[in-house]
Amino acid sequence: MQIQVLKSKIHRVKITQAELHYVGSITIDEDLMDAANLIENEKVQIVNVNNGERLETYVITGERGSGQICMNGPAARKVQVGDIIIIISYAGMELAEAKNFKPVLIFPDEQNKLI
Repeated sequence: MQIQVLKSKIHRVKITQAELHYVGSITIDEDLMDAANLIENEKVQIVNVNNGERLETYVITGERGSGQICMNGPAARKVQVGDIIIIISYAGMELAEAKNFKPVLIFPDEQNKLI
């Protein structure tokens, strides 16, 4: 039996852009993706600290070192530029593996840069 466990988390980054007329997804600075062990097209959950919204989407690679966090497509209506969000990914694994698994958690600064 597999269970879903926390794989990666980017804790409290700021929305820098919202593009309603885009296919969909969230664009994330590639430095943050690497640090959080996220890959392009990976499914993520977005939790908006400012308004309580929760949604799922997938990752698009953003410009390295830019601090970019851009919500794209219809989900852009769920955020405002400046909102603080948490980006979470999960992985399925066997219970025995999950008991010893350590997720990757990163805590960027106020400019969405690695500390």
